Amino acid sequence: MSTPPGTGLTRRRSWVLTLAGLVGLTASAVLAVEKYQLLKNPFYVPSCSVNETLNCTQIMQSDQAALFGFPNPYLGLVGFTVVVTIGAAALAGARFAPWFWRGLSAGIAMALLLVLWLAYQSIAVIGALCPYCMLVWAAVASLVVTVWPTMRVRADDT
Repeated sequence: MSTPPGTGLTRRRSWVLTLAGLVGLTASAVLAVEKYQLLKNPFYVPSCSVNETLNCTQIMQSDQAALFGFPNPYLGLVGFTVVVTIGAAALAGARFAPWFWRGLSAGIAMALLLVLWLAYQSIAVIGALCPYCMLVWAAVASLVVTVWPTMRVRADDT
C-alpha cells in the first residue's frame, strides 16, 4: 500500500479512482442515450423516470440539462474517461509528475462545482431527482475524497 514517488496514489486509491470513474462513465453514458431518445421522441419516458420525485424527464427537459449548449452528460463521458484512464495507468504502475496531479485536482474541483450547482438546481429549483445524476454526484464526491488528500506536496515529489 505504499506510494511510490511521483504517483501520489496508493494502490487502493488507484482502484477507487478507476471504479468511481467507471461508475460516473456508465451513468453518463446512460444519461446521454436517454437524452438522445428524448430528443428523438418528446413522449419517450427515460428508464430513470419512476415517479414525481425520481423524474429524469423533468430534469432532462430543463435549461440546466444543457448548461454549455450541449447535454451535460457529454462532459461526464469525456471527464470520466480521463479519470478511468488515469486510474488504470496508476494501477499499472505509471508515475505522474506533481503538476499532473494538480491538473487532475483542478479538473475534479471544476466537476465538484458543477455537480453541486446541478444538485442544487435539481433539488431546489426543478424539484426532482435523477438516479443516474445522483450516481455521477457520488462518483465526483468519491474522486474528491480520493485525490485531494494526495495533493500534499512531499519532499520526494519535487
